[in-house]
This record gives sequence, C-alpha cells and structure tokens, in this order.
Amino acid sequence: MRRFALCLLAFAVLAASPAFAVQPDEIMPNPANEARARNLSKELRCMVCQNQSIDDSDAPLARDLRLLVRERIATGESDKQVLDFLVARYGEFVLLKPRFEPHTLLLWLLTPLVLIGGAAALWWHNRRRNRGSDSNAAMKLSADEEARIEQLLQAHDKPN
Repeated sequence: MRRFALCLLAFAVLAASPAFAVQPDEIMPNPANEARARNLSKELRCMVCQNQSIDDSDAPLARDLRLLVRERIATGESDKQVLDFLVARYGEFVLLKPRFEPHTLLLWLLTPLVLIGGAAALWWHNRRRNRGSDSNAAMKLSADEEARIEQLLQAHDKPN
C-alpha cells in the first residue's frame, strides 16, 4: 500500500510539472542562445492557442515560430531585433505582454482607471448613505404622532 501511495505521489508531481512543448530537435547547441530562445518564446503568443506562449504550445504554428526565433538568434540578431521582426510580420498581438506605446495606452491604463472609478463610486455611495442617515435622524416623530401610532396598533390588535 505504501509503495502504491509513493507511485501515486510521484505521478502527481510529474503530472503537475510544466510541460514545455520544445522538442529535442529544436534545442540549440549553445546553452546561452537556447536560454535566450526560451525567454523569447515565453514572451510570444501562440496564434492558435492565443493565451499560451509558444514555449508551452504544441501547435504546429508555435513550433514554426520557435524555429524562426532560433534561426534569428543563430544569425546573431538581438532579442529586440527578433521581437521587432515578429511584430512586423504578425502584428502586436504576437506579444503576450504588449508594449507601452500610444496606441496601447488605453490597454495599459484601463485597469487602474476602472479601479480608481470603482473606489470613487464606493466613496460617493458611502458619503450619500451617511448623509441620508443624518437626515433620517432629523425626521423624528412628535409625541402626538407616536401616540396616534400606538392607538392604531392597539386598535388593530383588539379582536372583533
């Protein structure tokens, strides 16, 4: 039983580890260039999977992009040159993290603006609610009104 539990635990650990789609025939002989290729692959979106990097994707297009990145690195291009080439070829969508530029400004600022707007709306709502409780305190019933309500309640409670 203990051996089965250990095998099950080992399987769970192996199954939970990240599965990289890079094939052995794609790996570059130079470890430094391979590390650069892996880092770039993690920044690029698989155009088929869309929310997965090409480093994690098994799609044929992701493999083609990984090979293209490795070819460009092998020719001596810098990381910026490789990314610029891919953006020129496939558009800004190929980047998992878009660049901070004027045409992506709304994309970058939308989340903080929504959070600030939500905080302002909560503050405004609480302020109005607190003002409303102050005005309710000013609308107390007079002694005559309270007596009349008491009479009505007693009349209602009497059996016919």
